Amino acid sequence: MLNGKSILITGGTGSLGKALTEHIFKTYPDVKRLVIYSRDEQKQFQMGQEYPHDKYPQIRFFVGDIRDEQRIKRALKGIDYVIHAAAMKHVPIAEYNPMECIKTNVLGAENLINACLETEVERVVALSTDKAAAPINLYGATKLTSDKLFIAANNIRGWNPIKFSVVRYGNVMGSNGSVIPFFLNKRKEGVLPITDPNMTRFNISLQGGVNMVMHALEHAWGGELFVPKIPSYRIMDVAEAIGPDCERPIIGIRPGEKVHEEMITASDSFNTYDLGKYYAILPQVPRFNLEDFIEQNNAKSVEHGFRYNSGENEEWETVESLRKLIKENVDPTFEV
Repeated sequence: MLNGKSILITGGTGSLGKALTEHIFKTYPDVKRLVIYSRDEQKQFQMGQEYPHDKYPQIRFFVGDIRDEQRIKRALKGIDYVIHAAAMKHVPIAEYNPMECIKTNVLGAENLINACLETEVERVVALSTDKAAAPINLYGATKLTSDKLFIAANNIRGWNPIKFSVVRYGNVMGSNGSVIPFFLNKRKEGVLPITDPNMTRFNISLQGGVNMVMHALEHAWGGELFVPKIPSYRIMDVAEAIGPDCERPIIGIRPGEKVHEEMITASDSFNTYDLGKYYAILPQVPRFNLEDFIEQNNAKSVEHGFRYNSGENEEWETVESLRKLIKENVDPTFEV
């Protein structure tokens, strides 16, 4: 699918961007060009050590901010596919720096859409978050707005055959700033701070996130918001898996946090279809023939009122399964 194509990843030096880079080079060795677009030159320098130009001649490192439309437009010259992973994502930081979050997550999305429409980009996949479903924090609200912008972009493309889609998933295991690396570090002190003992989260591996992006790049008709079927975990089980002998003081929920996360709300259910491995929330007025979409994807409409909530999930990680996943996906040297 990507052999002979040029791809740009915004936020390409982040956890998922690096996982996507590894996957693309391993799976599509004849990729024409892979552009890593991010504003952190130190991370680009470090990633450049992992992907030296003599071994990976297709890779390019492009320092730029998603807030700069002219810069992103220049970076998109000759690009076929775009994966949009750049974002301000830390919930408490976004609460205290709201305009900075809006500039990156909302205005940055608008810049990227405009730049893609004015170049030769064929497909765009934007990354979303469970916090964008019925958001109570600024980060979630900006990502919901971003989702809406990318989905609506299919309506303003005119003659352009470009297709925009969105992928939404839960906590990526081991990603920067997530709870598992935080707990692994804190257990050295013998204390694992718990915000709320009832808290649950959806859980997906980096590879699971990569697979979902690849699915959207290959199969999106334009306008879908894809949601994976993934397990949840309880925060107390994560604490038990990592530090069974650690103290667990209750410190209270941080600004903007929920006890449970949602990826599909009851209001979304009227436009949500079960595709087997994934759900797809479709636009209320799709640009494609809905009957053809249902037939070709063997899609089934979910029950009206259905919601996909981390606290009501049917599939759960256990303490033992979490320990195994941590060893496989986060720290191969992990032991209890």
